[in-house]
Amino acid sequence: MEQSEPQVQMPEDQDKTSHDAGEPAEVVDDPALLRRREVLLGKYPGQERIRIVRPSRVSLQRVDTGLLKATEASMAPASGFGRVMYRAKRFLIGSPLANEQAVHERLTKFKALAVLSSDAISSVAYATEACMGILILAGSAALGTLIPITIAIIALLAIVALSYSQTIPAYPNGGGSYIVAKDNLGTLAGLVAAAALLIDYVLTVSVSVTSGVQNLAVIFQGLNPYIVEVDILVILIITIVNLRGIRESGSVFAIPTYFFIVSAFLMIIVGLFRGYADHAAFGHFPPVKGVETLGLFLILRAFASGCSAMTGTEAISNGVPAFKKPEPRNARITLIAMATILALLFAGITLLTMTFGIIPQNGTTVIGQIAARAFGNSPLAFMYPVFQISILLILTLAANTSYADFPRLASLLARDHFLPHQFAFRGDRLAFSIGIIFLAILAGLLEVTFNGNTDHLIDLYAVGVFISFTLSQTGMVWHWWRLRGPHWRRSIVINGLGAVTTLTVAAIITISKFALGAWVVVVLIPLLVLMFIGIHRHYTKVERERTTTIPPRPAEIRHLFIVPIAALDAVSVQSLSYARSITRNVTAVHVAIDEEDARRLRKTWREWIEQIGPEEKLELVIIESPYRSLNGPLLAYIDTVHELYPDVTLTVLLPEFVVNHWWEHILHNQTALRLKAALLFRPGIVVTNMPQHLVERTQSS
Repeated sequence: MEQSEPQVQMPEDQDKTSHDAGEPAEVVDDPALLRRREVLLGKYPGQERIRIVRPSRVSLQRVDTGLLKATEASMAPASGFGRVMYRAKRFLIGSPLANEQAVHERLTKFKALAVLSSDAISSVAYATEACMGILILAGSAALGTLIPITIAIIALLAIVALSYSQTIPAYPNGGGSYIVAKDNLGTLAGLVAAAALLIDYVLTVSVSVTSGVQNLAVIFQGLNPYIVEVDILVILIITIVNLRGIRESGSVFAIPTYFFIVSAFLMIIVGLFRGYADHAAFGHFPPVKGVETLGLFLILRAFASGCSAMTGTEAISNGVPAFKKPEPRNARITLIAMATILALLFAGITLLTMTFGIIPQNGTTVIGQIAARAFGNSPLAFMYPVFQISILLILTLAANTSYADFPRLASLLARDHFLPHQFAFRGDRLAFSIGIIFLAILAGLLEVTFNGNTDHLIDLYAVGVFISFTLSQTGMVWHWWRLRGPHWRRSIVINGLGAVTTLTVAAIITISKFALGAWVVVVLIPLLVLMFIGIHRHYTKVERERTTTIPPRPAEIRHLFIVPIAALDAVSVQSLSYARSITRNVTAVHVAIDEEDARRLRKTWREWIEQIGPEEKLELVIIESPYRSLNGPLLAYIDTVHELYPDVTLTVLLPEFVVNHWWEHILHNQTALRLKAALLFRPGIVVTNMPQHLVERTQSS
């Protein structure tokens, strides 16, 4: 006797009786309950019992009526190569974090200072030397100008830090230049700021990693032939650590950051003590003949080079949401701490440079010479190599600031439809994984393109930063003017001063370094802005024009199924049965390459069609293809039917079998796949794929 198919009882027809005392009073066959009721017949008539069948794999949990929650098991592939890759991914970046764990991934002030300030703090290792490298062109006598230039840079740092301390409480969800400029000055200004920052973040990673590796190669000469390979390896390591989440990256990178800060302060204290013990408040520089005249333009160039000490200053304002609560207060404290540390280190290193009379030399760095003079021939001599290692670490890990800010800025642009939406998605560890990976790729390309020598890229530094500074501070001036809340006049003065000074510096850097490479940034910024606008227009067009010809009400839908068949085999019969379960209007289409093929199919069709009721409009259409083409005639028929019946919902059902191994795909012509690709660009046609999986069968003896 033929067994009837089990009926699925939906919630509106719920069975209120319970057959199992261990189950709730309401037992239904409802897919939302993740269980199925099965009736088991007893030995005698009238005997039956109910068995509740539950899924074998706990991938989903029922939270409430109509609400399911995916578990970690739902992410793991069942078997095969995918499972191996999944385990490797878990080993590298750790177990996935749920949304509710995001609050625990936030940074304390201690970790935030390491994650968001490594770029700014690391700049003291080369900012003084960069400034001296310009002044020395006018001879050693011009190096006396280093002190007033340093004071001017520290004053500028104080103004910028004070300005951003005003921005943090005004934008507690992240007050980066893009958000502030876009909200107050318009979308175009915001996009200019975003483009400038994205360029600077990529440059920061490339230059920082290369600087660290090149310093390492001074100690280990064997690394010189493999600079590019080591650069890529370091970028890969930093990328993996950041993919593990912002809190974990903070834990990893906090140690080298604070190691450098402590070592640098120790060097300054010991150096000043030894310098003043010798009664040498200011030493004498070795005589160097000048090749240029010390004039205003040369001083401005030196000032512009020294302003590289301020790259990364806005990172804390941009990353306010990454702090633990209260976010604005913790961010302001961290910003003040960062600015204070940066100013003290920059001033101390400059003062020691003057005290010891050190000038830039080939084969060594200014800060390295200072460390040798401070720690050499003393009980602290062991600190010289230790400090050199700390410089290597902080220069390399300065890239981590970009890894914190680039993905966050990219996610904001993606949220506003100026970048692909993928950049807005958080990965398994609640980090913006796409942005992190994309940043690593761009930085790696720069390393390969410039063969691990990014000296020319240093001239591009700070241009974008000060452009974004200016737009952000100008936006804050307009913000306070519109609100006019308590102390708004004081706020306008602070941010206005910041806007004027950063605009002046941006102009100085652009003019003084334009021929040296700054023109690249000036050209790239508008190109990126045009790209942002193009992406936004695409998303706007898609949202406006996205439509379908299918009626919105089910009762208005008139179905017509077209089922391409190669022969009337079991797969074709199953496909036709599926289509007939939805509508009586089903047409089987066969493309015949010769008359014998068509005759054979007609014969088998007539034998099979006798089993089908006359009420169904099941038809066979054979298309003779004298040129032996399959897809062309079939697509022509589909297009013709769609043109003749525009009010009918046309569905093409494609039977397709799936092989067990990837390499077996090359043994088949993938007709269904090519048809799907062609039909994808035909609006108004629904494509349904019916996969047929191969099942290994064993013969019983």
